[in-house]
Parts: sequence; C-alpha cells; structure tokens
Amino acid sequence: MPKLKTRKAAAKRYKVTGSNNFLRRHAFKGHLLMKKSNRQKRKLSQRLCVSVNDIKAIQLMLPY
Repeated sequence: MPKLKTRKAAAKRYKVTGSNNFLRRHAFKGHLLMKKSNRQKRKLSQRLCVSVNDIKAIQLMLPY
C-alpha cells in the first residue's frame, strides 16, 4: 500500500496539540490592519482550537 500524502496547505495552517486537537489562527489578520483597533488585532493574534465538527476532516488531511 502506498504512503499517504500530507496536504501541505493544511500542514501550514494547523498545529497538532498533545490531546489530538488542532490549533488554528484567526482570519482577518493578513492586511488592511490600519483601520482595525489594537484590541481587535490583539484578539486576532491569539490561536484557538478547531471546531469539533472539523477535526475529522483535518485528521484525514494530516495523516502523520
């Protein structure tokens, strides 16, 4: 059986935690930051856990 390939786009976006959850970044933090408040930019800098509904799909994209 051939080796499973990792989806490189997903590998760049998600980080696996110790309990097999995934961390992701917030959207809206890439550009057009002048109009956003410092509080909003600070909140968007924090990482958060992926929704429970998406974990199965991400695990298929990241087999290793």
